Amino acid sequence: MLDVIILAIALSMDAFAVSIGLGIKSNENLKVLALKAGLYFGLFQAIMPFIGYFGGVGLKEYIGGFDYWVAFILLLIIGGKMIYEAYGENTEEDIAKVSNKILLTLAIATSIDAMAAGFTLQLFDLNVYLSLLIIGVTTFIFSFIGVMIGSKGTAKFESKAEILGGIVLICIGFKVLLENL
Repeated sequence: MLDVIILAIALSMDAFAVSIGLGIKSNENLKVLALKAGLYFGLFQAIMPFIGYFGGVGLKEYIGGFDYWVAFILLLIIGGKMIYEAYGENTEEDIAKVSNKILLTLAIATSIDAMAAGFTLQLFDLNVYLSLLIIGVTTFIFSFIGVMIGSKGTAKFESKAEILGGIVLICIGFKVLLENL
């Protein structure tokens, strides 16, 4: 269970960082924006691992002997990508009003990594639906808090959250690998 909670926190860091950015750049009702961001990001952070999990179940018969290597490589790539993106240039435009279309696009973009991470859920001996619920609720909470933090103008947290999430995913990857060698 602890592994899934740690995974959920790590996966929510992209949405957390984006939510901070939304809070910084938006001038609309913060509680409404925080609630909408939490719902969009939480829902997609739960749906994408679901897709990855069941896609991975179909592949398991082909990669069963080295599935932990696949999980390790995926988590290493996802974590590395998060760290790399944290150091990239911030090209976001100022957002005065955050539309549902913008939130949907951001929710999909921040949850793509979670689809790949969903494959690793097979390695945990837990109910997949409970795991997805934990991931979704955790992301909702972090997204809600992110908008509120962002409203205080603390942009420096954006990249730090992504770096932390990347490091945690890489550590989970090494843990999976070491437990199966």
